[in-house]
Amino acid sequence: MLISSMAIISTTTRGRKVTRRAAVDEARMAELVAFTARSLKTERPVPFGSSIVATQSGEVLLSALNAVAREFDPSSHAEVRAIRLATKKLKTLSLAGYTLYTTCEPCPMCMSTALWAGLDRVVYGAMIEDASRHCRQIYVPAHEIAERSDMKCKVEGPLLRDECYALFTHPNMLKAFSTWSTRKHKDKNSSARRGKSS
Repeated sequence: MLISSMAIISTTTRGRKVTRRAAVDEARMAELVAFTARSLKTERPVPFGSSIVATQSGEVLLSALNAVAREFDPSSHAEVRAIRLATKKLKTLSLAGYTLYTTCEPCPMCMSTALWAGLDRVVYGAMIEDASRHCRQIYVPAHEIAERSDMKCKVEGPLLRDECYALFTHPNMLKAFSTWSTRKHKDKNSSARRGKSS
């Protein structure tokens, strides 16, 4: 479904007022959750997925999954891969006019890449604290990275947090986490770090 105008128009959805942009955001995030959930049926499931979407029209340019293990590349997070693929597809360094949707709040590396790419907005689902229950995280919120930059990018979320977090708790994903080199170890040091981030 393409939305021709992203003007702020109020509508009623599930008994609450939402803007057209909010309705598009919810639809795009739901599509991204479904796209990412397909990986849960594969040998290498991942809960991290991202989409690059035209901000004005709502048209999806592309979607990507985390491929760190598959590509043997610690920087192959879903957001970074989506940005790399989008700039190559468009043959430009700037993604101005586009929004990044992601199933989890971007880590500092991913948020920095979004800023360098000039994205208009970043919309995320699950939060860093959700992901940290299963794999190691850097506890710096995406909005803080954006606020410390002289580049403009709106950071919005969480959106469909429960649906996005369900990707992390799927039985196949829980089993896969046990093989990840970045899995969360249950020891006193990780508990101490988690306590500091609260």
